[in-house]
Amino acid sequence: MRSHRLLILILALTVIATVIDLPASLPLKFTYGPLHLDTTLTRPVINFTFGGHTFQKDFNLKQGLDLQGGTHVVLQTDMSQIAAADQADALESARSIIARRVDLFGVAEPLIQTAQVGDDYRLIVELAGITNINQALDIIGQTAQLDFRELPPEATDAASLDQFILTGLTGKNLKKASVQYGQTGAPEVTISFDDTGQQLFGDLTSRNVNRPLAIFLDNLPVTIPTVNQAITQGNAVITGQFTLDQAKNLSIQLNAGALPVPIAIVEQKNIGASLGRESVQKSLRAGLIGLEMVMLFMILYYGWLGFLADIALIIYGIITLALYKFIPVTLTLPGLAGFLLSVGMAVDSNILIFERLKEEMRAGKPWRTAMELGFGRAWDSIKDANVATLITAIILFNPLNWSFLNTSGMVRGFALTLGLGILISLFTGIVVTRTLLRIFYRGKTV
Repeated sequence: MRSHRLLILILALTVIATVIDLPASLPLKFTYGPLHLDTTLTRPVINFTFGGHTFQKDFNLKQGLDLQGGTHVVLQTDMSQIAAADQADALESARSIIARRVDLFGVAEPLIQTAQVGDDYRLIVELAGITNINQALDIIGQTAQLDFRELPPEATDAASLDQFILTGLTGKNLKKASVQYGQTGAPEVTISFDDTGQQLFGDLTSRNVNRPLAIFLDNLPVTIPTVNQAITQGNAVITGQFTLDQAKNLSIQLNAGALPVPIAIVEQKNIGASLGRESVQKSLRAGLIGLEMVMLFMILYYGWLGFLADIALIIYGIITLALYKFIPVTLTLPGLAGFLLSVGMAVDSNILIFERLKEEMRAGKPWRTAMELGFGRAWDSIKDANVATLITAIILFNPLNWSFLNTSGMVRGFALTLGLGILISLFTGIVVTRTLLRIFYRGKTV
């Protein structure tokens, strides 16, 4: 009974994954005698609002730069005016502001990385699917502009953003922003000004007590705190119901203007989509040929057992693709390689199980007992092999962004698809294959 419930769960999961895997629209045309079918299947889109937040998921497959084309840009930062102790923060702030600009430009799934080679601080930007390259480069290459704005005396506190006016206080007068913990233990952001900024900020806060003061970055508001009192010492604290991540993000955005880093484009490489399509076609063709050979081998060598294993392998592929769309995973050529490698790991699990099953049956055990023992005793080998590979995938993915480990987006794509494939293969190899054997296999010999 438990196996039948698992089978229903597996079938339901497979149907849901199949719906997610469908293209956005799939025309169906069929005519046979009096029967005539002419319709189009449309993949559903999740779109609902809960708790004031809108959730939308279209389940489109995200493709990387090498698959759909785009542009690859390397930016050189000028740190000559930045103190050595602040250069790492300045680079991270520059990366943050470029990410903000790219998001506003509407580029899907951009890759923005920092790199340091000796005294050179660089930013590597990959924009997949972009069409207006020159406009994007103009936006990316600008130095961040930070300024403080106030409302005119006649405006109310509920005024719109376009009513805020410039005050002359800019990021050039802001020394640095940092995160600290206040008396209540909540994170807050401190800002400090140079001598000129101290005077300007003192005058600004004196005439805006109990009124909003806006901080804009690239003409977009970063934060609009309310002035509680005049601040004339050149140091201020921005408080609010910040989480630690929110406070860090605000600090990085402020530093993007406080530590202006001139940026120059040193390399630009355009990648055509035709190259990506050709590479994908060849990769998929090679993958399908390999998969067909593996499935044929399983059937020829293991018979009915191999056929059930192939069914589990198909379910594995369906669930994996659905997961790529649901997360979503940005698929690249190395990512495809990681997926194909994980297919081999999934087949390997079944081979270990079946060989162990054959050993138990040669020892004279009934087939059902041998099957359960085969799964149980093969688990140690399967676990050790997959955990070792999973650890390697985690190291390659480098989720904590450690500088002494890999930071390449391509390698991370390979590691991500490989890691996900291993986790799903453990589910299909142990749960799906075992359930199918328990219900559909009635052999006496192997």
